[in-house]
Amino acid sequence: MKGKFDDLGPLFVKLVEIVARLRGPGGCPWDQEQTPETLKKYVLEEAYEVFEAIGEETPLSVCEEIGDLLFLLVFIAYLYEEKGDFELADVLKLCADKMIRRHPHVFGENTLTNPDEVVAQWQKIKEKEAKDKGKKSSVLGNLPKALPALQRAFRLGERASRVGFDWDKPEELFPKLHEEITELKEALTKKDKKALKEEVGDLLFTVANLSRKLGVNPEEALRLANEKFETRFRQMESHFKDKGKNLNEVSLAEMDAVWEKVKKS
Repeated sequence: MKGKFDDLGPLFVKLVEIVARLRGPGGCPWDQEQTPETLKKYVLEEAYEVFEAIGEETPLSVCEEIGDLLFLLVFIAYLYEEKGDFELADVLKLCADKMIRRHPHVFGENTLTNPDEVVAQWQKIKEKEAKDKGKKSSVLGNLPKALPALQRAFRLGERASRVGFDWDKPEELFPKLHEEITELKEALTKKDKKALKEEVGDLLFTVANLSRKLGVNPEEALRLANEKFETRFRQMESHFKDKGKNLNEVSLAEMDAVWEKVKKS
């Protein structure tokens, strides 16, 4: 009987062959000019398209977006292989070895009974890996600075909480929120731009942690709020356009009145 994964090998090889054809003689001029540096911006773009598709699009759309991201990653790995830095096979082997090493409760003799134990074990293994490489390890790990700042704040708080550096209950963050708002008001009174920037950051960081304690991803929550604002604003805009008016021709009071109607619709 044919194994479940038997078709994956030939299909993956075909994907690599497509990249080689695009890069080779008689290939695509655009693809031939690309470097890891020119392509790295697309990694975020494609990853976000996968992010947006999950839960919002059809499974077929998710499948397509994952394929786009996979192709881009294979393409970048191939560019490094061309330069002789490493081969695509090295990427696959390193990844497989790492996952097996970090799951001794599955591939070894360790026995774990709950997700918290898995996370604790994962952290210990990462710390040993860092030590073996002569690097300093941290509970905070190495979260990419390119992450959206709100998401990175969420993840930093999440990681710090693993060692007990956290609030016990969501309600305990409200005094902290009031404290940050007070400090922001003080900076505003002093017209201190540097302090304002810092205090706004502190406030957002606290909100990110409140979201975490509430079990809400702040990045997703803000994205939904953005979409809600955009939808309502466009409806308000359409209301005035239907009357032959542009928004810069109506008063704030008029816009507020329509905005309230849109909110209730």
